[in-house]
Amino acid sequence: MSKTVDEVIMILAKTFRKRFEDFKGIYLFGTFLDGKPHDGEDIELVALFDIEDQSKREEIWPLIGKIETDLDVCIDLYPYTEQQFKEDEELYEEVMKNGVFYNIAGFRADKK
Repeated sequence: MSKTVDEVIMILAKTFRKRFEDFKGIYLFGTFLDGKPHDGEDIELVALFDIEDQSKREEIWPLIGKIETDLDVCIDLYPYTEQQFKEDEELYEEVMKNGVFYNIAGFRADKK
């Protein structure tokens, strides 16, 4: 992987921001939290939107595929509304405990 996780998320956030007015940000969780490359592992992300439905997923997946191809990465993305995310209790608890939030511009919330 030639790009860092932060760079991948920045590109993904920029893409989502241009395409979806209701994009709220991205949580990173899982193996890549340490910021190091992990061959054979997916970058695990939760993307939040005001509306999440089949038509949005049909727009999202080709965007993810292009980014994966262009950047030579594998992305495991969970698109959710805030409510849907909270209802997926196991994932929500894991992400809230260990995950890192990136705002709509792709910047980590814990960095200034």
